[in-house]
Amino acid sequence: MDGLEETDGRPIVRHRAGAADTAIDQVVVEAPMEILLSGVPLAVIMRTPGSDENLARGFALTEGIILRPDELAAVARLGKGEDARWELILSDGVSVDPEQFRRNLYATSSCGICGKASIDAVRVAAKKPPAVDISAETLTSLPGMMREEQAAFDETGALHAAALFSPEGELISIAEDVGRHNAVDKVIGAVSRTSWPVTGALMVSGRVSFEIVQKAAVAGIGLVAGVSAPSTLAIDLAQELEMTVVGFLRGDGFNVYAGAINVLA
Repeated sequence: MDGLEETDGRPIVRHRAGAADTAIDQVVVEAPMEILLSGVPLAVIMRTPGSDENLARGFALTEGIILRPDELAAVARLGKGEDARWELILSDGVSVDPEQFRRNLYATSSCGICGKASIDAVRVAAKKPPAVDISAETLTSLPGMMREEQAAFDETGALHAAALFSPEGELISIAEDVGRHNAVDKVIGAVSRTSWPVTGALMVSGRVSFEIVQKAAVAGIGLVAGVSAPSTLAIDLAQELEMTVVGFLRGDGFNVYAGAINVLA
């Protein structure tokens, strides 16, 4: 957690059944995090503090800034507290033009970075991920297993989650953040420390956006599932890369929107 808090207590007036009282409510923290490369600012990400180094690593990989984890020598923290800056330090012999990836706008917690340069870079880095053969029974168990691990959501009701599972339903990694795409980067960043490409099934707590599919593709994840619907662009990219996209994964049902239907009944 990098020594930072995901939640903060704020005073509220609670109205219930015509009566009002005061209380302290736990609210999710949203704060800016700047990522630099060779001293050049690349982006300011609005995120939930915690697992910031994993977020920076995952961001570097899923945005196509680096193609493999070993191209990154370290992630250095500059400063302290919620507003710390993180610098990507490349390995010897690795050269990247930071201006190619520099953003003039910050990435909001709602949509992430969706610029043309990002999409073009990811299309170069992304290849067809290996198929994920998972039973319908295992697939429908993923939302419940992910929900059980959402400790900060229990306090605030305002955090998204992303989780990576094996085809057998084993939880590999989970992260929470105010942004779905940030949670995905935290998961990928964490797993990339020991394994690359990252394989398995990615579960997210909301809709499946284009950016989430592209991040999964770069990491090598062949199946993305969400509790809500995917977007058209997410489906198009998944079809292009022969990935599986599952939406409305709730209870004992789900819809398969793209892929070679590797979800086995």
